[in-house]
Amino acid sequence: MARVAAIILAAGESSRFGRPKQLIRLDGKPLIRRVVDEAHDANCRPIIVVAGNSKDEIRGELRATNATIIENQNWEDGIGTSIRAGIRHLIGTEAGIEAVVLLVCDQPFVNSQTIRGLIALYAETKKPIVASRYAKTIGVPALFDRLCFSELVALDGDSGAKTIISSNPARVAELMFPDGAIDIDTIEDWERLDRSLGV
Repeated sequence: MARVAAIILAAGESSRFGRPKQLIRLDGKPLIRRVVDEAHDANCRPIIVVAGNSKDEIRGELRATNATIIENQNWEDGIGTSIRAGIRHLIGTEAGIEAVVLLVCDQPFVNSQTIRGLIALYAETKKPIVASRYAKTIGVPALFDRLCFSELVALDGDSGAKTIISSNPARVAELMFPDGAIDIDTIEDWERLDRSLGV
């Protein structure tokens, strides 16, 4: 079975939300802890969390997990800097990793089954990229073979993984994930979803 790592991008300040989304609780659990637990249950090793201005709070929430928290001091320059920081750490500390799954915190329906689906499609198709398809777009969560690490490290600060996914569709396998379109952008989104999960 392929050795697949997970990088969780958790460095943003969530300006539209008004406070760090990574730390809000959904059904009693912080979003950052939810995604770390799902990556763990999908057998991703290691699990790297890229944090920014909320690094101390995130570290506190994840103390009981096996996640490695690294700081992106340039997080204000865009998500590409967090992807670079995570990949560089992975390259520098882990030998033998075949692929990495990129995850974010505000897609509440990403679970271990979703992540396992990406890994299974990677094994089946041998494509270097496996991305999620939802709402007429394609994006994260997405898996990248080690062959793509140099492209991830070369991303501009404000460029995300979708830039690489879209650059050559022939090398991308798609996992249908309709619930990937559901994310938490506002307080109202969070409150509505939390109520529905608590029923």
